[in-house]
Amino acid sequence: MTADPTELKLMDAAGKAIADAMELRWEKRPVMVLAGPGKNGGDGFVVACLLKKAGWSVTVCLLGDKASLTGEAAVQAKRWRAKVLTLDGALNILTTSETLVDYLIVDALFGAGLSRPLNGMIKTLAQWLNAQRHAHTAPSVVAVDVPSGVCGKTGQALQGIAFQADLTVTFTAAKPGHLLMPGRTLCGELVVADIGLACEFATIHNSPDFWGPAFPRLDSSGHKYSRGHLVVVGGERMMGAAHLASLAARRMGAGLVSLAIREDDFALYAAAVSPGTLLATFKGEKGFRKILSDPRKNACVLGPGAGLTEATRKKIGAALKAKKACVLDADALSLFEDDPDALFASLKRSGQDVVLTPHDGEFRRLFADLAKKQGALGKLEVTRRAAKRAGCVLIYKGPDSVIAAPDGRAVITSNAPPTLATAGTGDVLAGFVGALLAQNMPTFEAAAAATWLHGQCAQVFGPGLIAEDLIDLLPDVLAALFDHLDAR
Repeated sequence: MTADPTELKLMDAAGKAIADAMELRWEKRPVMVLAGPGKNGGDGFVVACLLKKAGWSVTVCLLGDKASLTGEAAVQAKRWRAKVLTLDGALNILTTSETLVDYLIVDALFGAGLSRPLNGMIKTLAQWLNAQRHAHTAPSVVAVDVPSGVCGKTGQALQGIAFQADLTVTFTAAKPGHLLMPGRTLCGELVVADIGLACEFATIHNSPDFWGPAFPRLDSSGHKYSRGHLVVVGGERMMGAAHLASLAARRMGAGLVSLAIREDDFALYAAAVSPGTLLATFKGEKGFRKILSDPRKNACVLGPGAGLTEATRKKIGAALKAKKACVLDADALSLFEDDPDALFASLKRSGQDVVLTPHDGEFRRLFADLAKKQGALGKLEVTRRAAKRAGCVLIYKGPDSVIAAPDGRAVITSNAPPTLATAGTGDVLAGFVGALLAQNMPTFEAAAAATWLHGQCAQVFGPGLIAEDLIDLLPDVLAALFDHLDAR
């Protein structure tokens, strides 16, 4: 196969980006390039040539025979004038080295398109290197595009075996496998280098650059009613959940937030709720519908602490019938685990802007067949299919939350730290989404923005996070967001 001059130029640019990233992070040290038979291997040869020219000690070990290389990879391999070893030779050098931790391994074996698990000597190398990592004696690993063994579409480590990288350099844009778990952790630090290559994944990463233009901004001529009036439905027992959602919504800019509660629960809520949150009491289903009859109340959060009762189910139906934008969370989802199609049918009949916010367990109950396919299809694809089935926007929560719309649009959120795994943070997220819907932000963008801001608040706070901290930190995070958007 003849080399394409344009592809050669891209390969040169990719190799330079990798070498530059390495020189920026490490002092000169022994480098071992593990080169595959395809384009990733060609990138590896470019890296080897550049680092050797810069005075680094470089060894290249090739999967296969140098004479069998074709196209651009063959051209780059010919530019490497030194000896090329086998992968057996690589393992021999590494296992006998007395200064293993000083090495830098360049994993240029396979790219994002790998669809089969590692085998043979590559599998042995990956397992050995990972064992050394657990023993804190491993060399640092730099992955080209993605760590070998990680599927670029799903982030899955095929059959559970993949290289663990300290640095991954990819090109043009992050791919799903860089953002979805466990790929995100296997990549280590991710560097995205612009080498002039078109990429189909350019809009997959959730960030302010995607939804920022639609984010609601204060207007000097505005007033509280122009910023929307959100109704949060309070339950009879877990009152703190609805309170968290209400306070989060107020921080996110909803002009008014009413907690809709039974008359019998007024005293309990009044003793605990923040002064700026309105209490709207009702008696029975008719009373709840009367609250929703006010056209200024344009959005509703149902589920946090609501209770798994027929009354909750009726409130969901009333909110949809009243044509309110809705966030259905927690109990509002668990209510339908035995008959999810009934929920989806009602959502489609209503034609309203609705966001569902299932965590992993809730997703598995609502979309059991899709959950079984997640290992093969990946979280991104099953969320897309679930959103289409439900006929609404879906936030499939987790460390790699995926937001998808029925029309196939989807983004992956990668800024959620493990500190978010604590009680009440989901209630806060529901409030964030509800407030943005109340301010008439488009549904998909509102879900994406709320999820990103949720993760960003947690990142800024750090260890020791509780749900209330997310609400307290939101003003600082919003100020930084507005500075970023204004500087664009």
